Amino acid sequence: MTSQAIPFIHGTTILAVRHQGMVVLAGDGQVSMNNTVIKHQARKVRRIYNDRIMVGFAGATADAMNLSERLEGKLERYNGNLTRAAVELARDWRTDKMLRRLEALMIAADPQKLFLISGTGDVIEPDEGIIGIGSGGTAAQAAAMALLRHSALDARHVVEAAMQIAAGLCVFTNDFITIEEMKCDAGSQTP
Repeated sequence: MTSQAIPFIHGTTILAVRHQGMVVLAGDGQVSMNNTVIKHQARKVRRIYNDRIMVGFAGATADAMNLSERLEGKLERYNGNLTRAAVELARDWRTDKMLRRLEALMIAADPQKLFLISGTGDVIEPDEGIIGIGSGGTAAQAAAMALLRHSALDARHVVEAAMQIAAGLCVFTNDFITIEEMKCDAGSQTP
């Protein structure tokens, strides 16, 4: 069987920015299989755990949903402590034979923390309050960094502009953007 016989579902762009008292998480809506767009308005970011945690996914949809449910279970077990829940999810993901096969990355944010969670056991909190994942994630993250450093835009406008830039560069990213946002706690804000 050749690689052309098995459909490959491509990319996405997920971007999170913590800035000026807000954390904003956005995802594009495009789902592509090989070189064909099969959906334009997928929702790749959502709120979980009584709307207190925002999550965004890049990768296989079923895998991403599985991870979201598992993270929510960890949040319930650890009373909403995102740091503990993220570490426990990453540990399970890395060590469990079935979970290791999941092909997805996740960004999770609450009013205090912002993390990238991966199947290799990574739980990464960015230095500058910006994370981009997926096929257009690097372009979106670079655009957001430039906008934060060289403009007075608030977090939402930075995310909107950065996602538009990524959509213009990445063929697996469109400009149908879903955005979630929440206020940061006072001690967790970035300039």
